[in-house]
Formats: sequence, structure tokens, C-alpha cells
Amino acid sequence: MKLGFNLLLWTIHATDDHLPIMQDLKDTGYDGVEIPMFMGDPAHFRALGARIADMGLQATGIGVMPGGGKSCISPVAAERAAALDHIKWLIDCTHALGGKLCSGPFHQPLGEFSGLPPQPDELARLAEVHKSAARYAASAGITLAVEPLNRFECYILNTAAAATALAAQVNEPNYGYLYDTFHFNIEENSVAGVIAPTAHAIKHVHISDNTRGVPGNGHIDFAAVFRELRRANYDGWMTVEAFGSALPDLAAATKIWRPLFDSPAAVYQGAYRLMRDGWDRAIPS
Repeated sequence: MKLGFNLLLWTIHATDDHLPIMQDLKDTGYDGVEIPMFMGDPAHFRALGARIADMGLQATGIGVMPGGGKSCISPVAAERAAALDHIKWLIDCTHALGGKLCSGPFHQPLGEFSGLPPQPDELARLAEVHKSAARYAASAGITLAVEPLNRFECYILNTAAAATALAAQVNEPNYGYLYDTFHFNIEENSVAGVIAPTAHAIKHVHISDNTRGVPGNGHIDFAAVFRELRRANYDGWMTVEAFGSALPDLAAATKIWRPLFDSPAAVYQGAYRLMRDGWDRAIPS
């Protein structure tokens, strides 16, 4: 099991200016960093990835479906093709970074709703696009982990069961879903209880408390989460995702209106202790 930290706490576009932050994460004990991919090109991420590797860190990539005529569930073929091209760009950037995992809600543009539940034809279109994306990713040795979000951010993919069903439709070995404690705190009756029945489809884990501040300061039962992940023999990344008010546009998107922590260091240091100590204590019965 590897511990990572998502740089969205500081930026949507990591550059050399963020290397001191990454060094602090390395010194804290993290194994890697999750790099947001909202802009840039493979050349940028190739140079950044070399510097990250020189620091002794690994990297994963994360991105979203930006909209603007790009959607995996659209009935318009050109919009689905544009969505596939966008995911291929995410894969290319992740590969250039030196990463082996690309994750995120790359299914539909966030904040767009039909007023209806996910329809069979929408899910079929989503599976078709993601199957093509997974095959493209496989050629680069990259695993895709699609992220279900809560009902206030999207409608096509909200639960662990829905994500597992999608993974079965895509049916590619390098494709699964991202288990996120924040979103499942909203959508699931038991945050930890969904792990066992869907563990075969979990390709990535996000550790985030109900406030999106310091993990362990809220009400999510992380001891149960770690115990169930260990019981399922999960051995991938556990990556912290927290948000603050430093980036106004991102704060607005994630609905961060009040201070959630004293400092970024309080987040990554506290989260590291929670995960390292909690994982070691979570010996499955």
C-alpha cells in the first residue's frame, strides 16, 4: 500500500514552483503525489515527472471531464469522440509524467443534470467510450480509475455498485473505480461496508473526511475503512484529497466557504499519521 497526496490543495496546475511542497510531502513520509491535469501538455508533465522522480517520489494523474462539447454520455457522436480524445490526453499526460494510474470523474461534465436517473442508453454510451479509453491506456501500461461523485455534482455515477457495474460493462483488466470516502459518506449507507462487495473493481482510493479538511477530524470511521481495505487485500494507492480556499474557482466548485484547517501542513501531517498508524493497526480479523 502506497500513500499519496493530491496537489489540488494548492493548485490545478503543478509546476516547478510546487516542488518545495512536494519535498515537504516526501519528508513527511508520503510515497507519491497526485498531479492535477487541467491544462498543459505531455512535454510539461514529462519535465515535471522527471523532477518528481529525482526527489524519490512516484506520481499519479487526475482529471475531470470539462464539458464544452465533451461528454461520454452525450447522444451526439462528436461530443463522445471529443470526450474520448480528452481522456486520451489525460492518459498521454499521465504517461509522460511517469505515472501508472489515471483517475477522476472523466464521465460527464460536473454540474450537468438531466432531471432523470441514469438511462440505459447513457450508461451504454459511457461504457463504450471508457472501453476504448481503457484499451488506449493499456498500451501505455496505465490503469484507469473512474470516480463516482455525490448526487450534487453529477448523476451518471454516484455509488460503488453503479461504478462496479460500469467496470463490468467495460470489462478491461486495467479499468475500475476510485473509492472516495467523502462522496460515499453522502451516497452510501455504510462508507466501509461497500468495500467488500466491490473490492474487485477498486483501482484507487481517496481519503477525504466529511468536511474535506483534515482527515480524521470529522466523523468518517477510517478505522473501519482501513480494516475493510486490508481484509480485501487492497495494495494500491491511498491518496489524500483535501480542499481549502487558496484557489477561489476551485473553492467555489467544491463549496468551501469557511476555514477547514489551520495550515496545509496540518492537513498532510495529520493525514499521514492517520493513514500510517491506522493501516498498521487495522489487522483484519
